[in-house]
Amino acid sequence: MAISDFADVELRHQKYLQEVASERRSKAPLKMFLRGLFAISRFLGFESLLFRRFCKPLNKALGDSVKTAFDGYEPTEHDVFVCVYMKSGTNWMMQVVHQIANRGEGEFDEILNVVAWPDSPSPEITIDINDPRPARFSPTGLRAIKTHAPADYVPYSDKAKYLCVVRDPKDVAVSAYHFFRSVMLGSLMPTIPTWVKYLRSGGFGPWADFTSSYWAWRDRPNVLFLTYEEINEDTTGAILKIAGLMNVELSDEELAKVVRLSSFEYMKGVDHKFYPGELTPFADGGGRMVRRGQHGVSGEILSTEQQQDIDEGCREGLRALDCDFPFERHYGSKA
Repeated sequence: MAISDFADVELRHQKYLQEVASERRSKAPLKMFLRGLFAISRFLGFESLLFRRFCKPLNKALGDSVKTAFDGYEPTEHDVFVCVYMKSGTNWMMQVVHQIANRGEGEFDEILNVVAWPDSPSPEITIDINDPRPARFSPTGLRAIKTHAPADYVPYSDKAKYLCVVRDPKDVAVSAYHFFRSVMLGSLMPTIPTWVKYLRSGGFGPWADFTSSYWAWRDRPNVLFLTYEEINEDTTGAILKIAGLMNVELSDEELAKVVRLSSFEYMKGVDHKFYPGELTPFADGGGRMVRRGQHGVSGEILSTEQQQDIDEGCREGLRALDCDFPFERHYGSKA
């Protein structure tokens, strides 16, 4: 697999970013007006209402893309679905799966050139799911498919493989705050209390819905359910489990290379390969996809009360879905 094999995908991505950059310049006055409006809303106490209304079109676009992303698609034996809740190690897991599939030799200018993301609200930034090249050029015949969609919207087949990953929702809230500020909302990001309230009410898709949907799949032989934290604590062991899921036996040299290419240090050094660019006219830019790579550090911007509020929202969501995911063991005492 060579970078040049996917030059057309990279060209389409860059053209899209140029169009967004042009729109950003033309909408600079609107952004300035909205910034002032949000400042007034904070002072008068209706920031949460304004932010919800402002995000409504974005939320609808995200919801619509999830519901229709896989319409008509039949999974094959070449597919490894990387089913990860937002800001829960998605790029990390895409890199692991892609490198295992290519025995440590997976090259790309940008990860979405070789990994399809069908539920992307901006399909111009990713290779199409029906494009055969990632599997055809892979020595194992396997390719990764990224999705943030709950299992209800992801086509299941005994032929395909499914890697499902969730993360402490408190850490998700922090990581998502930095991400949305850099690639989507810029200076229009709300205060932390408003952000927590928005996520607590299910903004961008409830954590409990996603977790419950894949937890129900955990005992299927072609499904591997992991938490971000256990992958972080034993990355090599997790990579071996994922390789086992994919039925790929790595040599010692190949395993060492996959571990190195999936390390925080390596991925942070090539962050541009995972950073999608500024995706809306309101983004400020300058962010990073590989920021800290740690867990249990939500206290950097969340108060104890906010952490407990997020926990309680997830508990309520899991109870409502009659899901027995062991929330307390993994996350309930981490505030």
